[in-house]
Amino acid sequence: MLKVYNTLTRKKEVFKPIKGKQVNIFVCGPTVYNYIHAGNAKTYAQFDMIVKYLRFKGFKVFYLQNITDIDDRIIKKSQETGEKWDSISKKYEKFYKEDMENLGVDSVNKYASATNYIPEIISQVKRLIEKGYAYKISDGWYFDLKKDKDYGKLARKTSLDAEDAVSRIDESKEKRNSGDFCLWKFSKPGEPIWKSKELGDGRPGWHIEDTAITEKEFGPQYDIHGGGMDLIFPHHEAEIAQMESISGEKPLVRYWFHTGFLNISKEKMSKSKGNFKTLRELLEIYGKNTLRYFFASTNYRKPIDFSEETLENAKNAVERLRNIASELKDDGKTNKKYLEEFENEVDNELNFPNGLAVMWKMLRDEKADGKLKTINEMNKVFCFNLEKEHVKINDEIKKLIIEREKLRKSKKWAEADKIREKINKLGFVLEDTDKGVIAKKR
Repeated sequence: MLKVYNTLTRKKEVFKPIKGKQVNIFVCGPTVYNYIHAGNAKTYAQFDMIVKYLRFKGFKVFYLQNITDIDDRIIKKSQETGEKWDSISKKYEKFYKEDMENLGVDSVNKYASATNYIPEIISQVKRLIEKGYAYKISDGWYFDLKKDKDYGKLARKTSLDAEDAVSRIDESKEKRNSGDFCLWKFSKPGEPIWKSKELGDGRPGWHIEDTAITEKEFGPQYDIHGGGMDLIFPHHEAEIAQMESISGEKPLVRYWFHTGFLNISKEKMSKSKGNFKTLRELLEIYGKNTLRYFFASTNYRKPIDFSEETLENAKNAVERLRNIASELKDDGKTNKKYLEEFENEVDNELNFPNGLAVMWKMLRDEKADGKLKTINEMNKVFCFNLEKEHVKINDEIKKLIIEREKLRKSKKWAEADKIREKINKLGFVLEDTDKGVIAKKR
């Protein structure tokens, strides 16, 4: 029986979807103004494993993820670079999806870009105005927190603390309450704009994008909402306030899942701190298997300390696993004992590290049969490439690899990256190792 930890109740609960075996899950996706960093990747890789485990358990999962393609940070980058805001968002959305593919994240059913839901966003703001939850000031429409007595029930607080790792706080001296957040922003000259007779010409606030998307796709209530723990307050709190105020139905979400931070030098990795590594950089150095093993080796709710040592440990562990697995013979059997033990361990709060431990335990058991089929079943969740790779590299790829190495030695990094991208499009991914460059099939 699957039991999960629910941030809303702070308890471990038996997992019971709203409609039988159907599960609707929404996870906050990226704001596409830059490459995502390794901390973002932790969240997306771990939710990929969560969704795959739910499917492993027989649940019919629809996994929805938003793409924030209009935001203050996108506009700021446009103003700084002179590049059109929508060109920036489209470019980095493309890079994001490429990175997810290279990380083995393929469980998402639909990516929902916020700008495709402008009518739904306007509709939600209008209904909040009609119900008396929203008010207008000089720069837009805001949500009045004093009208929502339940505000703060997810985070168990109603105001920001100094140590809160949050972003995109709407500042205005005209606000009724310090925590009030913007629903619809009136566009300034040169900013993107959407016409609205009822609201005034403008653009959506950050929080309203997600509830407009989920109401359109799932209705006013659904099973799971996920994201990083830094989004609990105020972002997820704002989502609850918006949707429950509109619909009158509670709770918006039955189970809230939040991932722990990826820390570097005991601090959260983030773009604002400037202490981040992009996922793209790490994929080039370590590859998909190492990163997925690294993320699977710690409970998704816990923080992970990022260092070269921890990644090297993950790299060595997954290579040992692959070497052992690639030598297994198919005896036509499945080891029900170990498969059941695996499921029992992961059923306890989605404990993937314990699931990995069962996998290793079985491989070390000299008396165990059915190892090949059983490890392949378990690996439906982790998605490591366990098979031996016999890849024939054609002359074109060889020439490109040589050309890239020359560019790297000349420190022409941008040109070298273009060669890598060309190799990726030809169906290969490169791993830079101590023994040289290894090309593998994507």
